[in-house]
Amino acid sequence: MFSSRKIGLLLAASLAAACARASAAEPGHFGYGSVATPAQIAGWDIDARGEDGTGLPPGKGTVDRGADVYAEQCAACHGTFGEGESRFPKLVGGVGSLRDERPEPTVGSYWPFAPTLWDYINRAMPMPAPHTLSADDVYALTAYILSLNDLVPNEFVADRNSLPKVKMRNRDNFIWTDPRPDTAAAPCMNACVSAADVRIASTAEGRDLTPRTTGPLDTMQPK
Repeated sequence: MFSSRKIGLLLAASLAAACARASAAEPGHFGYGSVATPAQIAGWDIDARGEDGTGLPPGKGTVDRGADVYAEQCAACHGTFGEGESRFPKLVGGVGSLRDERPEPTVGSYWPFAPTLWDYINRAMPMPAPHTLSADDVYALTAYILSLNDLVPNEFVADRNSLPKVKMRNRDNFIWTDPRPDTAAAPCMNACVSAADVRIASTAEGRDLTPRTTGPLDTMQPK
């Protein structure tokens, strides 16, 4: 059994060694780790920008191929035709519902950019095994889901050039620069309001913010 004094000496020695390595490292560095290689960076740099498709890789996929991949990889959760199973999200429908009491924000009704669909499938789907689909199959799935939403024709071929040109229904309804201030309160650095003077002006209680339900979301009805 080590005594507490011996343990303390070991910790002090470890700290001293770490400080020595840090002092020998370049300024601003801690003296451990290694510089990431281009291959390592490329493995993480997988995003595709929605508005212009920057970052989309080579490859292509057809609607017909997407139907096959969808049946195998996606239908169990999202439904045979994108209608959603159980509480998994719908991919199709909801057009014109965004101002309703129960909006349906699907790919066809809400999403602003087609490349974002490719990016999301590529990084997160299928849910049990993300990053297992080839770029071609992700393109095919994207083409198929866009086709289900009547956004592209059945002969559409998705690739890095065609996807940014797809006009999504809700694209022009997004506000890309939020005009609202970060806070309505006046900034205060000193002589601020006393905590004892703070009062709760309103709460969420009694405002019907949480629907009553005993069943799945799809059967919920407003009061």
